[in-house]
Amino acid sequence: MLFHVRMSVNLPHDLPAAEAADIIAREKHYSQELQRSGKWRHIWRIAGHYANYSVFDVKDNAELHEILSGLPLFKFMAIEVTPMLRHPSAIREDDT
Repeated sequence: MLFHVRMSVNLPHDLPAAEAADIIAREKHYSQELQRSGKWRHIWRIAGHYANYSVFDVKDNAELHEILSGLPLFKFMAIEVTPMLRHPSAIREDDT
């Protein structure tokens, strides 16, 4: 299943810089591993925001929830999820 996900990050201003840097580094590693696996298919930064739009390709809602709740930044995020499916007029066969 494909899901469009918007993630907005709001780190507390009083979070120590070293702790923030560690969380961000772990987040990068986790997200890049998911990208390599094909589960996190696309990620785009939203200009002017600490946020992104992403596309996930996972088995079901439960797998997406497990992935998202495993993000090191999860507790600092507002997340919006939209399920997607192939449009009947789409011409690219590799986007299922």
